[in-house]
Amino acid sequence: MNAQIASDRELLNQYLQGDKGAISTLIEKHNRRVRDYIRMMVGDSDLAADIAQETFIKAVSVIDAGRYVDNGKFLSWVLRIAHNKALDYFRSQKSNSSVSESSAGYNVLGTIKYAEKSIEESMIGEQIDTDIRSLVSELPEEQREVVMLRYYSDLSFKEIADQTGVSINTALGRMRYALINLRKMIKERNLTLC
Repeated sequence: MNAQIASDRELLNQYLQGDKGAISTLIEKHNRRVRDYIRMMVGDSDLAADIAQETFIKAVSVIDAGRYVDNGKFLSWVLRIAHNKALDYFRSQKSNSSVSESSAGYNVLGTIKYAEKSIEESMIGEQIDTDIRSLVSELPEEQREVVMLRYYSDLSFKEIADQTGVSINTALGRMRYALINLRKMIKERNLTLC
């Protein structure tokens, strides 16, 4: 069994047996990942921290009510709550704002460059980020969600399937169609992304 699953399960059991500090440990363990995921969606660190707090409050209330079923996927479950809380925020704002990859701390390929960029490279990188962000925002919602979870939240296809409530094959299919659509848009618009 995965060490993280056992550890999460252990902390949950300790909490349910009266150790109130165990839930704090569990929240601290996953707080950064949840906050980063939300920040990727909303594009604002302070707002992401607020939504993350709401996420964990909701998670704890569900656990306290005895409605959480421990299937070894605590993080995926919490990320799903975070996703729904972020969507609730957008609904309340009636906003269709997009998220920039750079504000989420990731570049176009999800990699980190170690050498400092020249001004020209920075300008080109920003333009590529803008172009990619624009293209991704035009994808159908299901495809856009898989792309964002895979490349900006660094989730595996298994985690994406759990998070979105579909099979792995469906998640893979959505990614395939997203990439086909992105390539088609790049070709139609004569974009150069390098």
